[in-house]
Amino acid sequence: MGIVAGLDSSPEFTRIVVCDTDTGAVLRQGYAPHPIEGRASDVDPQAWLLSLGEAAGGGLLEGVQAIGVSAQQNAVVPLDAQGNTVRPALVGGDKRAQVAAADLVDALGGKEAWAQAVGCVPQAAQPVTKLRWLAKNEPENALRTAVLLQAHDWLVWQLLGRPLRRTTDRGGASGTGYWSAATGAYRPDLVELALGHQAMLPEVIGPAEAAGTTPEGLLISAGTGETMAAAFGLGIGLGDAVVSLGASGSVMAVHPEALADQSGMITSLADATGMHLPVVTTLNAVRTLRGTAELLGLPDLETLSELAMKSTPGAHGLVLLPYLEGERTPNLPHTAGTLAGLRRESMKPEHLARAAFEGMLCGLADALDVLRGRGVEVRRIFLLGPAAELPAVQAAAPSLFGAQVVVPQPADYTAIGAARQAAWALGVSQGTLDPRNPPAWQGAAAQVLDPGEELAVGQAVRQQFTAVREQTHPGAFRP
Repeated sequence: MGIVAGLDSSPEFTRIVVCDTDTGAVLRQGYAPHPIEGRASDVDPQAWLLSLGEAAGGGLLEGVQAIGVSAQQNAVVPLDAQGNTVRPALVGGDKRAQVAAADLVDALGGKEAWAQAVGCVPQAAQPVTKLRWLAKNEPENALRTAVLLQAHDWLVWQLLGRPLRRTTDRGGASGTGYWSAATGAYRPDLVELALGHQAMLPEVIGPAEAAGTTPEGLLISAGTGETMAAAFGLGIGLGDAVVSLGASGSVMAVHPEALADQSGMITSLADATGMHLPVVTTLNAVRTLRGTAELLGLPDLETLSELAMKSTPGAHGLVLLPYLEGERTPNLPHTAGTLAGLRRESMKPEHLARAAFEGMLCGLADALDVLRGRGVEVRRIFLLGPAAELPAVQAAAPSLFGAQVVVPQPADYTAIGAARQAAWALGVSQGTLDPRNPPAWQGAAAQVLDPGEELAVGQAVRQQFTAVREQTHPGAFRP
């Protein structure tokens, strides 16, 4: 038996879990908020270190043999030739870069060219797009930028004492917009296209490799992005998909191959095990529920769920297209939401509440269909996020998704995934684990929901949703 730690450095906080190497059982936990001030899109990376130190206080890491690091994706830490930060890290969605994203699409010759090059089309949040923004808006800082790291790369580098060798993993690299999951190689020409010149990029190491050892003798694994770490912590495999319910929504699944999608709906990421994680995003998930709750004068989503349960599947013919912030799947950035099927008998609060839940889930089911349409097998769906606990979500999701739904008990699966990676690298270094097979930790405790006899009803609701979508936006969605 050994002990390893997993670090989850999110945009708001640092969580650390200390786990048993054999079973994955969580032995100890630490937490600290990030001391961040000013713009949410510009963050001094030192804040991440301060938070890490506070979370690890009180002897939390005593006896730990290895540490895995996961961190927020899409953060760019530009360094000069001496390893100093050129400016605060560019993090988050950062809508400042929307124009830069469109510029990059045009500069390479369109969405299809990007999909073929790196498996994704530039979005405002991606590092490659932030580099373009930097070059256009802060040319002096862009010129000084000699090294590019992401958040987890920078934290690993700091833990190792800032060595000359800088590393990353394939999962994190796949989200940059200048590394191809299909070829496993960087596209330095895309860095130059965005930044205006070449920059040093971290070495991409294997899933079970160690990035190095700290001066105190702690092994540090490769690290990865938060999406890949969460998937690894959940223990998902082929046939599994994950639906995340945040303000926006995302659907990802494990697949043996990288996918190139010229429509831009699929972002082809690599995972933390050597497989692939194609991701489809919707812009409207829980924000749809919150907007409906506000419209109905309800205090919270739990009350909205209670109200929705008083209605029946199909909401008496009421259909909500939840495109409140525009939409990405389908690609309708400037559209608005639609409420259809208004009749005297359907104009009741409980039916609108039900339509909000069904509209949100049908939008995510459309995202699932994008993956299924590209040959991705989906037999089981993990449903994540606080909204996954709502009865109205659990009642409708299995039949609308057309698959078994698993709702894991709340846990920091991102930190657990980072710890599992640390255990894998430690086992390989000690000769007790195969670099091709990660440690077989206990699966997440979960509630399992089957479609059962409601499957036909759910499919009828989806057909109604699809009919309204096609009437309102004909030809916009082609899975």
